[in-house]
Formats: sequence, C-alpha cells, structure tokens
Amino acid sequence: MCCSVGFARSLGLALLPLALCCIVANLLLLFPMGEITYIQHDRLASYIWYFGGLGGGGLLMLVPAIVFISLGKCSCCWNENLMMCGSVLAAVVGLVGSGYCFIVSGFALVQGPQCFTASYGWSYPFADQRGRYLLQPEGWSRCLQPVQIVEWNVTLLCVLLGLAVLEFIVCLLQLGNGLVNAVCRPCCYKQEYSLNA
Repeated sequence: MCCSVGFARSLGLALLPLALCCIVANLLLLFPMGEITYIQHDRLASYIWYFGGLGGGGLLMLVPAIVFISLGKCSCCWNENLMMCGSVLAAVVGLVGSGYCFIVSGFALVQGPQCFTASYGWSYPFADQRGRYLLQPEGWSRCLQPVQIVEWNVTLLCVLLGLAVLEFIVCLLQLGNGLVNAVCRPCCYKQEYSLNA
C-alpha cells in the first residue's frame, strides 16, 4: 500500500503548481495587459467571469492536491481502504474541476474577446465565427482596444486548456490508483491470509 500512497502523494505535489498556474492565468485574464480600467468598466468577455481557471482548475483542484499529499499521515484515523476511497472521491472532485476549467476556457476561446472595433464599438466581433478567427490572425487587428487583446486571451485560454488537460490526467491516474487499491487490496490480504493458514 505504501507504493500507491507514495504515488498519490507525488500526484498531489504535481497538482499544486498546476492549480497555482490556473489561478494566475485566470487572474491575468481579468487584467488585460495589466490594466484595471477594463474590469472597472465591465469590458471583459462574459466567460471570463465564470472563473474556470480560478475556481475549477485552481481552488477546486486544491482539494484533491491536499488530500493526495496528506494520504497516510494519520494512520490511526483511517484504515488503508477507507483512505484510498477518500482519495477516489477527491479525484472525482478534481475531474469535475478540471472539466469545468476546460469547458469554460473552450467556450471563451470560441466566443473571442470583447473589444472595441471601429465599426461596432464594444462588441464580440468574433462570436459568430465559431472559433474560425483563431486560424485567421490577420483579422485580429479589428480589435483596437484593449491593445492585443486577442493574443492575450488566446494565449492565456490555451494555457488554461492545457493545464486543465494535465490536471484531468493526474486526477484520472489517482482515480485508477485508488480504485485498484481499494477494490483489489482486500482480496490480496485474504489470499495472503489463506496461504499462511
């Protein structure tokens, strides 16, 4: 069991920087080019307010990270099977969080940023293109304010998508690890007992 606990702890340690990077990326989306005027005047894309990186990929991901890291620290409180079942539940929370981050970031990427254009004023000039604007960077200059907002959003949202995928993989690994150890470990103990008897 110590191998699976050590594996879970290493997965928890891997989740911490991923969660922190999600939080930072989401906070940067709130302040395009480091300016606060756009958040004050509600000129940010609507999906950014869903806090996919801050809530789903960040704070919610801290739950499985802390649970995985703390596995086996209190041997008097938990038996090994219950401990792995708890890690399975934490992994499910992590899967939900990373899935939320991925979905919100994907929708935000397809919608495109809210920006000021010469012809429409403050609007979503790429919303009707269903993400095709991503393959046409020459059209990104239609956004006059905030300066280079398309590049800013595309970069940070792609980072959030990548981090969400990594978090999903880490939580999926622990889900498998926890299920295998919670289900198969008692069978192994029974076989060892019957062989020793």
